[in-house]
Amino acid sequence: MHLKTYSVMIILCVLAISLSACQSAPSVVGREITADKGTYYAVSVEELQMILEDKDFTMINVHIPWQGDIEQTDLRLAYDQILDKQDQLPSDKNQKIMVYCLTSGMAKIAVESLLDLGYTNLWMLEGGTTAWEEAGLPLVKE
Repeated sequence: MHLKTYSVMIILCVLAISLSACQSAPSVVGREITADKGTYYAVSVEELQMILEDKDFTMINVHIPWQGDIEQTDLRLAYDQILDKQDQLPSDKNQKIMVYCLTSGMAKIAVESLLDLGYTNLWMLEGGTTAWEEAGLPLVKE
């Protein structure tokens, strides 16, 4: 083998290894939203599916009337009762909390209430259970 050919092959191998090292699993970032009392993140159905694989958060369905839960939901707490029932919420104000409702309207109000209570790591499913079902995913209905 010629030295030039050998050198080109080494360069190509190094390049291939470098490029594959740069590719990693997609990270969930969400879309940052600024509210009056702080910031929170809106995630898509696809992003929520990814983070549910290694769930490290409390997930709350805030929709009323109840119409079904996304699997792995931890709590049902009506969006307009968060301030009255804050004893059901995580005591650590920095714990990650994901809220959702039917379309996002009630979830946005719930996030504002949670920000008022001092919670700092808030997430919301964009489009709510409507988007979840439109993606062909089931709700748990008792």
